[in-house]
Amino acid sequence: MWGLVRLLLAWLGGWGCMGRLAAPARAWAGSRGAPEPSLLRTRRSWVWNQFFVIEEYAGPEPVLIGKLHSDVDRGEGRTKYLLSGEGAGTVFVIDEATGNIHVTKSLDREEKAQYVLLAQAVDRASNRPLEPPSEFIIKVQDINDNPPIFPLGPYHATVPEMSNVGTSVIQVTAHDADDPSYGNSAKLVYTVLDGLPFFSVDPQTGVVRTAIPNMDRETQEEFLVVIQAKDMGGHMGGLSGSTTVTVTLSDVNDNPPKFPQSLYQFSVVETAGPGTLVGRLRAQDPDLGDNALMAYSILDGEGSEAFSISTDSQGRDGLLTVRKPLDFETRRAYSFRVEATNTLIDPAYLRRGPFKDVASVRVAVQDAPEPPAFTQAAYHLAVPENKDPGTLVGQVSATDLDSPASPIRYSILPHSDLERCFSIEPEDGTIRTAVPLDREARVWHNLTVLATELDSSAQASRVQVAIQTLDENDNAPQLAEPYDTFVCDSAVPGQLIQVIQALDRDEVGNNSHVSFHGPLGPDANFTVRDNRALVVLFVALRRQKQEALMVLEEEDVRENIITYDDEGGGEEDTEAFDISALQNPDGAAPPAPGPPARRDVLPWARAPRQPRPPGPADVAQLLALRLREADEDPSVPPYDSVQVYGYEGRGSSCGSLSSLGSGSEIGGAQGPAEPLDDWGPLFRTLAELYGAKEPPAP
Repeated sequence: MWGLVRLLLAWLGGWGCMGRLAAPARAWAGSRGAPEPSLLRTRRSWVWNQFFVIEEYAGPEPVLIGKLHSDVDRGEGRTKYLLSGEGAGTVFVIDEATGNIHVTKSLDREEKAQYVLLAQAVDRASNRPLEPPSEFIIKVQDINDNPPIFPLGPYHATVPEMSNVGTSVIQVTAHDADDPSYGNSAKLVYTVLDGLPFFSVDPQTGVVRTAIPNMDRETQEEFLVVIQAKDMGGHMGGLSGSTTVTVTLSDVNDNPPKFPQSLYQFSVVETAGPGTLVGRLRAQDPDLGDNALMAYSILDGEGSEAFSISTDSQGRDGLLTVRKPLDFETRRAYSFRVEATNTLIDPAYLRRGPFKDVASVRVAVQDAPEPPAFTQAAYHLAVPENKDPGTLVGQVSATDLDSPASPIRYSILPHSDLERCFSIEPEDGTIRTAVPLDREARVWHNLTVLATELDSSAQASRVQVAIQTLDENDNAPQLAEPYDTFVCDSAVPGQLIQVIQALDRDEVGNNSHVSFHGPLGPDANFTVRDNRALVVLFVALRRQKQEALMVLEEEDVRENIITYDDEGGGEEDTEAFDISALQNPDGAAPPAPGPPARRDVLPWARAPRQPRPPGPADVAQLLALRLREADEDPSVPPYDSVQVYGYEGRGSSCGSLSSLGSGSEIGGAQGPAEPLDDWGPLFRTLAELYGAKEPPAP
């Protein structure tokens, strides 16, 4: 019969181990034999409460933490107690005879907070279980042996300058490895060790906040704050740990620009061209980045006309440059004001403005050696042609701007007057001709005149002088071209036969007017009419007077073909020629008997030339005779041939003359039905090429 298993309490030096084992009694029916079924109850497993072992205890001997005992153990030494599970045999040992449980070494709760073990009572002789095994837990009781730590420290945070009081900066968090469920070993409290009065920390949450207003980055940019976390609720005896928070104040645009001086003085040489840097101006702004970007401007119109100011690539300096050419002799100094303004302004800090500043600038123009200056940018002079050498053309003039009384020496650059047509007086710049000029040979002469200071040959300037040669009537008129005029025998009096043009090399105007005069007298056969330099030649033959003309027999007088631009009357104009030849040949008159005459074929025989009739020669009769001979002579070209295109042709019996349709290309096609020899002399070559039949194939 099972009895109550008791756990002995042991108190060792102010600490103890407590546990309790409860096992309900089980009743048996009778002392011997089988129990009655109605009296049997099912035995429950052992129920163990938790054991507690204080961590970090280190003694010279193993520490008794409890005792196992069963009422089946009669003290006869027949019961053996066994222990298994986590740490059994190493950390925890049991006395098999007495059931005493000892811990053999110091335990650390942070390494292992509890151990799960299995207890069992068996017969020593047979190892037969006397009780079913039961599981129990030994917990390591925490003591405050771990200080708080900040695993993410040290910290870095940023907060804008001029922030209000209570602005959150950062939250710090500490961890305590002790048991938070037992006592105050892990209850932490945060405090500021270093960083007051600028920052504070929430004792419970660890949130760091600003503690004073208007912290100025320009005064102090970085702060080192030390935060402490202490366990045991912050009470005396608690463990603590600390970390650092580096707080940086970020910049805001809370400072307006300021020129370090009220007046800036610069100097620039008068020869400096537009864009030349005169000097730099910088308005100081303690802000950073975009908050310190500047824009510069010239306030006075006097300075803005001669100078301009811009911001450099960094956005900090003002670059003062020349805007237009300067002249020491005209103005020797400029005074104006320059304004510097922040480009980005935060409305929250307008009360600290205005965010701009003004400074005065004075620029002195320095004198520089300058070359002589001509009175004109270019000169245009004129001189008549054919004048004697030494004729006055004109004068150029230059002045030394630095010293107006200094003498100037003038010269003509040789490459601009290769023919040496002009000369110049070195002292006064008078230009004269060196040779007679011919306008018809050259109208313009472009000279380059050099003006040099006598005391400084390096100071020189140039000017262009254009000299025009004026025209005089020194050229006789000439015919525009040689004229070879023909007239037909059928010309009537007053008929236009030739237009004559004469040219005058002189300039157009009074000097170039040309007059024409023709044959005079009652016996003149032609008249000339003057029409603005153009001459019209008219026929004025007096047919009533028979004049003897000595015409050589060998002279070949032919018809003169004249081309007119008159447009014909079209199809309605049937008066000029007979169009019957253009009609359908079926309706035309039958041809004359005999072989047809081919006008487009060169005849084999030449017609004999008719002799000139005796007696005095008459031009009209002689022209008519020669015209008739030319019409009747078939050997004289052109060989007239009338081509009819006004109707659809009837085709030809010869077919196509193209070699593409020959028998050799088409595969044995027959040639034309008529022999080519009958087509005339022009087809003789074709007859030789295509007329003969090819010999049969062998």
